[in-house]
Amino acid sequence: MTSETPNILSWNVRGLNTPAHCLTVHETVSATPCHIACFQETKLHTIDQSLANFLGGYRLNKFAYKPAHGTRGGILVAWNENIIEVHNTAFGRYSLTTMMTVRSTGQFFKLITVYGPSRRPEKEAFLQHLRDLKPQDDTNGSF
Repeated sequence: MTSETPNILSWNVRGLNTPAHCLTVHETVSATPCHIACFQETKLHTIDQSLANFLGGYRLNKFAYKPAHGTRGGILVAWNENIIEVHNTAFGRYSLTTMMTVRSTGQFFKLITVYGPSRRPEKEAFLQHLRDLKPQDDTNGSF
């Protein structure tokens, strides 16, 4: 990658708890030019380096994840460390936030990946969480 904008793939995978789902994600990511992939609803409690590498098509070699709660939620963000540098990672109730820098340009940005609750009583807390994530007008994208 020269000075181009990074390609980002975002996907509600609806569970990565079967080999067939993992293979579909692997094949799809491998067929795209993405530098960053965000997966919501992983339904996984743990993700190790081996699984993250496989899901990232062996090109997205770094990752951060927010575990699922029971059979709900779970977020995985994977990136190519040769293209993207991650400075900070923060975990919210419904989100995973990373500060990323494009190595070739020095351009930085905040990437926020969210997965909201499906139950109505939790919707207001989720919407408040989204409002809290909104950057202030005078921010430079930092935490």
